[in-house]
Amino acid sequence: MKFFENQYYHVFNRTNNHEGLFRTKDNYLFFLKKYRYYLDDYFDTIAYCLMPTHFHFLVRVKSIPPDNSSESYSLKISNKIAISLRSYTRAYNIKWERNGNLFTQKTQAKLIEDEKYFISLAFYIHQNPERSQLVDRPEDWEFSSYQDYINLRNGNLPDKELILSKFTVENIKSIANKNIESPHSLIK
Repeated sequence: MKFFENQYYHVFNRTNNHEGLFRTKDNYLFFLKKYRYYLDDYFDTIAYCLMPTHFHFLVRVKSIPPDNSSESYSLKISNKIAISLRSYTRAYNIKWERNGNLFTQKTQAKLIEDEKYFISLAFYIHQNPERSQLVDRPEDWEFSSYQDYINLRNGNLPDKELILSKFTVENIKSIANKNIESPHSLIK
C-alpha cells in the first residue's frame, strides 16, 4: 500500500475466521494504545471504530518530514502498521494462550479522493456497531470516535475539526441515527 502526505485513507482489517479480536474492554484499550504508540506520528485520525472481529480507521497522512522521501515515508507507515498489529497479536496470543496469525491479510488502506465518499465513510464507520446489532444506537458503542463527536466523551484521538467544519453536532446525531437519508444534504 502506498501512502501520500495530506491524503485521506480508510485503513481496515479483520480476523481469521471471524475470531474475536477483542475479548475484554482491556483488549480494546490496549489496541488503541498500540495504534497511538506506533501511528500517531504518521496519521491524524478522523474517525475510528473497533469491532469484535475487525477495525476501521479514517485517517489523514501527516506531512512528510524534510529528511524523508515520499517513498520511504510511505514504507515507514506500512511497516509501523504491521509492527503495531504484530505487537498486539503477540500480546493477545500470550494472554489468551493461542498461536498464529490473528488477522486474515495485510491491512488494507483505500485512498479516499472524493468528498462524498469521505463523508459517507465517516458515518459508515460510526454506524457499524448498530448495523451489526451490537447496540441500539451508535452512541452506545464505547469503542469508536462517535462519542467524541457528540460530546459524550472528550477523547483526544480523533481530529474532529474537518467533520465539525461541515456538520453541527445535532446534524451528526441525526445522520448517525438514520433520521437523515443523506449526510451530503446537511453539509454547511
